Amino acid sequence: MNRLRFTLCLTASLFAAHSFAADDFKKVASALDGYRFEFPCRDPMPENPKPGADGISARMTDDPKTNDKFTDVKTFGGEAGKRYKVTLRVRGVVEPMMYQDGQQVGERFYIGGVPNNKTYNIYQLSVSSPAQHFFFNRDDKVGYRIFTIDYTATVEIDGGATLTLHGDGQNGHMITNFAKLVVPDVAPAPKPFNGQFIQLDVVDVTEVK
Repeated sequence: MNRLRFTLCLTASLFAAHSFAADDFKKVASALDGYRFEFPCRDPMPENPKPGADGISARMTDDPKTNDKFTDVKTFGGEAGKRYKVTLRVRGVVEPMMYQDGQQVGERFYIGGVPNNKTYNIYQLSVSSPAQHFFFNRDDKVGYRIFTIDYTATVEIDGGATLTLHGDGQNGHMITNFAKLVVPDVAPAPKPFNGQFIQLDVVDVTEVK
C-alpha cells in the first residue's frame, strides 16, 4: 500500500511539474497569444451583400497610402540566449495576397520575401532575432474573393526578441465579408466580422536545445 501511495504521489508530482512547465512556456509567448489583425469596414454590413463587393476601410482617412495600416511592437518573453519554437494557430477571414522571393509553407503561410501586389491587404509578423518575417494570407493570385483560414505555423523566436505585427491595406479598400463568413469559436462568432481579420493563438512553445 505504501509503495502504491508513493508511486501515485510521484506520478502526480511529475504531471504537475510538466503542466507547470507548459504553462510557463505559454507565458513566454503571451505577447502573441490572442493577437488580432483587424481591417474593419467603414460602412455597416448590408443585409444582402453583393458578391465580390469592395468596401472602404475604416482605418482610411485622407491618405490611404500612409494611414490604411497599423503596426504594433511587442517584446517576446523567455530568457536571453535561449531560442523557442512557437506554434501559432492562425484563424480569420481574409482576402488573397501574393508574395515573392520567399518560401511558401502550406497553402497560406509565407516566410520571408516581399509583397507582390500593390492593392490587397498584407498581414505580417516580423521577428528581430533570429531576423525573419512572415505573411499569413498567401495566394497564387489576387481577386474579388474572401475566405476563412485555419492552420498552424511554427516560428523560431529568441528570448527577448522584438515582435512587429503589421497590417497594411495599401489603398484604403478591401474585399468585404460579402459571404458573411464566420470562424467558429473566434469572436464575433456566431456573427460575421464586418471586414477582415486574423487572430493568432499560441498552441505550443518548446525550447530549442
